[in-house]
Amino acid sequence: MARYLGVDLAWGEGTSTRPAKETGLVCVDDRGTVVDAGWARGIDAVTEWLIDLAQPGDVIAIDAPLVVTNQTGMRDCERQVGQRYGRWRVSANSTNLGRGWQGGVALRRRLESSGFVYDDGVRAEADVAVRFFECYPYTALVGATEFGYEVERPRYKRPHLGLPSGERQAFRASECDELIRRFAGFGQVAPPINLASHPATRALLDPSPLGSAEYKHREDLLDAAICAWTAALWATTERERCQVLGEGSVADERGRRAVIIAPAREEQRR
Repeated sequence: MARYLGVDLAWGEGTSTRPAKETGLVCVDDRGTVVDAGWARGIDAVTEWLIDLAQPGDVIAIDAPLVVTNQTGMRDCERQVGQRYGRWRVSANSTNLGRGWQGGVALRRRLESSGFVYDDGVRAEADVAVRFFECYPYTALVGATEFGYEVERPRYKRPHLGLPSGERQAFRASECDELIRRFAGFGQVAPPINLASHPATRALLDPSPLGSAEYKHREDLLDAAICAWTAALWATTERERCQVLGEGSVADERGRRAVIIAPAREEQRR
């Protein structure tokens, strides 16, 4: 029985005086049951959670830049997010070696040293390995028709600056609640995920809080669940339902390419 793990990674690694921000973590089996879910702080804790849970044949989707070789500017995969999903108001932040956040690279190195295999969607990987890849939840929300976002992404990440200040957090919460309402029906899709099957993800079905700290805590777990579902979609359908952004980029010294594996409609493909 394969399992699919989602990691909404805090990109900063933290310091001795300033702990890393929370990382959301979700593991779902091939029947859609959430077998574990919660939060961790720091690369060590995230690595430990993944090593403890993952078994050969499992697939992990991580929302963080995992391979970064460019000194400046934007990676090809990030540029292609805007090119192919921009119509749905989805774009990506620039990542390069000059940025201070390299938590994803640190996690990749830890996982590879533990025998996990980075999957760039180009090289064939053995099914007996634990595979992991970089994803981006926004591409899943507008690239997978199951979510039903035909025009643009849901605005659940930040308060809407176009609204009066007193209405922004309520709008953000309503967008999040609508997203979760749609996601709650994924127990009946293929691949399935049943948010109600674990106490942590079941709590997502409650109304969203307005306070920033409480909201971010909840959002991290939601994004991790979306990552886990993306891992299941890639593992079960591959390029039938997903595309590999940045697959033509130059590989590093070990043959790894910086890619984002993203659910895609036909009109979002090259």
